[in-house]
Amino acid sequence: MSTQLTIQTPLQIPVSEIPSYLKQLWEQEPSKNKGANTFALVVWNPAWLEQGLVSIGKINGPIIGNQREEIIAAAREIIVEKDLPHSTPPFDKKVSDSLEIKINNGEIKDLRGQHIDSAISQLQPRRLITLAPTLKSNQKLETLVAAYCPLPEDGGSTVCGDAIVLRGDVNLINDKLPMVEKLIPEELPSWLWWNGPLDENSELLKIIASPIRRIIIDSALGNPKKCLDLLLRSINAEQAVNDLNWLRLRAWRETLAMVFDPPNRRAILGNLINIDIDIESDHPVQGLLLIGWIADRLGWTFKNALHSKNNGLQATFERSDKEIVNFNLMPLPLANPSIHPGQIIGLRLISISNSNPQRSVCIILASESGECMRLEAGGMASMELIEQVVPNQDNSSEQDVARLLSTSRGSTSPLLERATPIASQLLNTINS
Repeated sequence: MSTQLTIQTPLQIPVSEIPSYLKQLWEQEPSKNKGANTFALVVWNPAWLEQGLVSIGKINGPIIGNQREEIIAAAREIIVEKDLPHSTPPFDKKVSDSLEIKINNGEIKDLRGQHIDSAISQLQPRRLITLAPTLKSNQKLETLVAAYCPLPEDGGSTVCGDAIVLRGDVNLINDKLPMVEKLIPEELPSWLWWNGPLDENSELLKIIASPIRRIIIDSALGNPKKCLDLLLRSINAEQAVNDLNWLRLRAWRETLAMVFDPPNRRAILGNLINIDIDIESDHPVQGLLLIGWIADRLGWTFKNALHSKNNGLQATFERSDKEIVNFNLMPLPLANPSIHPGQIIGLRLISISNSNPQRSVCIILASESGECMRLEAGGMASMELIEQVVPNQDNSSEQDVARLLSTSRGSTSPLLERATPIASQLLNTINS
């Protein structure tokens, strides 16, 4: 958390009195400490895993609500202790569901919304509103207000903001959503970061997203079909949606584009007949978004899809010259996987020219050399081989959100808009 000058320590105020209190607070401040003209950020931050780990004494409090190393290490221990598959990502719902939680009536310090991750704090948000549901289902609603001025590390001017926290039973939070809408400054860009699975509290998400101009989700969290359905609905509703799962694909898309940047490699694209994507665990959305992007850029038409062995899937696309391209998505049960479910670890493209079979090419992108060797198997050595290593993105969600906020993207990425319908169609065909 960045060094801060506190001008109002956390104070409990009835939610109905917060707007007038904040107005009075800022009007009384000297002109140099007026609220920043930056952005407002509403955060849904259930932190179910962290709450559970603190409740059973696996880690010490306070509850902060971020993806710190202590939580990741404890989750990996739980995976072993509960005999879950070692390929289970630490923030998978199966981990939190496996905890034998006994709600403690004692007080557990909860700093969600008061502890602002430094990656976000450095962007100097004008207003940060945190919705912090608790495991204790009947816990009364607490509303806290604080005001602070992050002190720039470069010695620049001080910019001030405020933080509002609604903490308690999820139903009580839901009841106060109309008031939350009134707390969002109309004159500033506003964001909603849904920092949790997309298949829980879907009605609450729908309600709170409607007044927000820009939303941030992670399609790696939750039931894959529901994740893609929500992403597609947001796109069709012309709501600016930013997907952290798509953001983590950037290195793969950029590396693949660079491979085919030399003019002498352009012909390879027109002769692709097979694409294989390997992912960690069995959450397919990132792999589906990548094949959706490739198919869109190359003008392919989706034909059919079906389940394959080991929870994988197969699909066929038709090129513009009516030739068929086979696609395979293979989940690999790797131990100690990334914190982000379904991360791509390998990509193989095979290109064969009917007019010149001697010029067959195999392109391999992989997160490490061992995966390169695995993808080279199966007779690929007879082809021209092009290989690149693409390091996996292991940034925390807070760091990824800060990257998005710093770009101030006010609309959905056009590439994501076109890739999502293809990914959704593929998965829906399998599940129909």
